[in-house]
Amino acid sequence: MRLEATVKRLKSLMQAFDTFYKGTADVLICAPGRINIIGGHTDYNEGFVLPMAIDLNIMFAVRARNDGLVDFFSLNLHDSAHFYLERVELRSTPQWAQYVQGVAWALMRAGYQIGGLEGVIHSTVPVGAGLSSSAALEVAAAWAWNVLYNLHIPREEIARIAQRAEVEFVGVPCGIMDQFTVAVAKRGHVIRLDCRDLSYSLHPFGREVRFVACDTNVRRTLASSEYAVRREQCNEAVERLSSALPHIRALRDVTLEDLERHRHLLSDVLYRRARHVITENERVLKAVHALSRKDFVALGRLLNESHRSLREDYEVSSPELDTMWQAANEVDGCYGARLTGAGFGGNVIALVHRDALRSFLTYVSRRYREQTGRIATLRPVRPEEGVATV
Repeated sequence: MRLEATVKRLKSLMQAFDTFYKGTADVLICAPGRINIIGGHTDYNEGFVLPMAIDLNIMFAVRARNDGLVDFFSLNLHDSAHFYLERVELRSTPQWAQYVQGVAWALMRAGYQIGGLEGVIHSTVPVGAGLSSSAALEVAAAWAWNVLYNLHIPREEIARIAQRAEVEFVGVPCGIMDQFTVAVAKRGHVIRLDCRDLSYSLHPFGREVRFVACDTNVRRTLASSEYAVRREQCNEAVERLSSALPHIRALRDVTLEDLERHRHLLSDVLYRRARHVITENERVLKAVHALSRKDFVALGRLLNESHRSLREDYEVSSPELDTMWQAANEVDGCYGARLTGAGFGGNVIALVHRDALRSFLTYVSRRYREQTGRIATLRPVRPEEGVATV
């Protein structure tokens, strides 16, 4: 059924390209969304994360142009955007299209010679849900230029370019986890990533369990949210702690013992922010060990600990996320759950034994509706390949 749906989607995309641009696309790009299994808000603190790409994705049917024009159409939004490469300016296109503009800007700033392109985009990654729709679009665009203009950019560099587009052009101070995952992921595996030096390892994900992305259908706008405030608070905590710990450059370098010993240097808010990051880094490393042993009980316990820390110390949860998290944990066969992404809305991910999947979907949907009056969207997801040419 998945294969049939994919083939139907591909045909629709190619037909749409022919309708808008009269001809056949040169290449078809597929870039996945992602979930972060554990490691919430540790990436921009130079810490550890454990993400995986998922089988929700952006597809981009694209063809090169020789006039420097970049023109593309979103089938989801029924909206078009265009700009010329010699005039890449923020706010000259709709907000969603600025991620593509940002990639063009970042590629040119890095010295790559790129030309125009035209294409049609379709996405199954929900926007604002914490599943990295922006990173999928950025990496898809970077990969399109990479392939069309034979740039031979390594995947790790694709991730850096995409992150630079979001941070320096769009203005969202994100870490590199999302773009890196979309660029380098391997099907059937999760990624243990060190966000300081970008060293990583791949770990197989067992077939006995599935992750379910439980969408609260409450959205947040990341660029204007508390996300930037949390990042500033982490930086301030490092600055204050460095008076006693001159060797540190990020919360990654601070132990829990260090934090407790020098707690007097921090306000209560800064202390709790730092405590989350420090303990979350420890949870990531423990989660990798639990996954290697297929100890899903231990992994689920770490997910629940992470959610509590994100709720109480980092304060990025919401009533809807907490309700979803509680409902997930009420189901036999669910090992644990946590909010994913930046928080404030979006998804809870739940680790569920495959035999309990049907009962989980039924119960959590009903329970969430009873508690909030909202309709949830529950999506079982699989670990998928990174960006590729189809």
